[in-house]
Amino acid sequence: MRAPRRRTVLKFGGTSVASPAALEKVGEIVKGVEGERVVVVSATAGTTDALVAAARDAERGDAQKAEQQIGELAEAHKNLAADTLGFSSGEVLKEVGDLTERTIALLQSVAILRECTARTRDAIVAYGERVSAPIVAAVLEAKGVKAEALSAEGLVITDDAFGQANPSLEETRARAAKELIPRLAIGVTPVVTGFIGSTPEGVTTTLGRGASDYSAGVLAAAIDASELRIYTDVSGVMSADPRVVKGAKPLGSLSYAEAAELSYFGAKVIHPRAVLPAVERGIPVRILNTFVPEHPGTTITTDTPRDGSVVKATTSIGDLGLITVQGAGMSGIPGFAARVFDTTAAERVSVMMISQASSENSICLVVDAASTDRLKSALERMFSAELRRHDVERVSIERPVAIVAAVGEGMRGTPGVAARVFGALGKAGVNVVAIAQGSSELNISLVVAEKDREAAVRLIHEEFHR
Repeated sequence: MRAPRRRTVLKFGGTSVASPAALEKVGEIVKGVEGERVVVVSATAGTTDALVAAARDAERGDAQKAEQQIGELAEAHKNLAADTLGFSSGEVLKEVGDLTERTIALLQSVAILRECTARTRDAIVAYGERVSAPIVAAVLEAKGVKAEALSAEGLVITDDAFGQANPSLEETRARAAKELIPRLAIGVTPVVTGFIGSTPEGVTTTLGRGASDYSAGVLAAAIDASELRIYTDVSGVMSADPRVVKGAKPLGSLSYAEAAELSYFGAKVIHPRAVLPAVERGIPVRILNTFVPEHPGTTITTDTPRDGSVVKATTSIGDLGLITVQGAGMSGIPGFAARVFDTTAAERVSVMMISQASSENSICLVVDAASTDRLKSALERMFSAELRRHDVERVSIERPVAIVAAVGEGMRGTPGVAARVFGALGKAGVNVVAIAQGSSELNISLVVAEKDREAAVRLIHEEFHR
């Protein structure tokens, strides 16, 4: 019986497709991978931001400025193609021109109506990945790799939550069987747009900012890939932000659980949802550096062998606000916490961390700083009667604050970890405002003042990486 061929999904981020030198690296990397390959690409660095700005200009009625921005993007991509491909760039230049005309037409419509719906915005911002894919496909062809650019519309099937669409893995799997598997069988390497999907009816959607990693994870699961490789401009996941901690080092391996915790709490290398489809299919994920492809990077798997570390990595996320609902009358009252969370849901505010005193007379919520005033007002309305009776004494805000998270499988069952964390911070005079730890013992999260954020990360890292 013939062994199944190795099947690899390779995702390249914005900096990996933004210059002729980077594209040359991409071509060499893909050519060197044996077996079947699917490439997923982001827009070039800065393109999506420019498209969002163009949509805003058009919505204000400034069609000329919006068209100018698209014209500049088109010129940059044409120059990129010409500089990389030389005389063989003709077809790509035509495709860039066609895509540019369609996007300008959309912007003109927005300018006339002075309205840009989420659905229309998705159609506009999809331009970045749509022009990136044919350039990368042409680079691969020039390297002797049979390649074809494919838009993920009609392939990655999502709901209609425009701007933050949710893929259907089952429907995407069915589409991949029709669109990707036959191409792989005849030796073609599909170059698929990341970030983009469509409803079952074919309406363009996007998966949220930075979600090309997620696209790659969904497609890896859909085709039962042997491995998912995410290429960035850093050599894997670091034990801390190297801009903050000089002694930060690349991590050779992470468990899926560790990776999910780190990405949630601010690690920029992977998208928070990117690992989820891979978890379900048991597909290893490797984080690699396009510009140093020989570096082993970080491998993420379901389980990772214990390496003797306790806290494997320290990360943080800032620009947050802490809202405290406090009052002696809260203690022992059923449904009190539910009313707090019903209010956050009604206000569509994402809660990043929760801490509640065992006495039940205070609940702390950490949310995005921009949402704190709105949520505070909503909570005061919800508990207006309790505030009048002084069952709830106050709803207060503390900001700016940051969450610092110490993450590691080695923390589980290891006594004294919390003591070491708080001891290191206490000796340096860093005040901890709130704490949270799940029963998995995989993560200790703590809230500090924003001004203490970097110091806290350094102190915890130094405590566990001596």
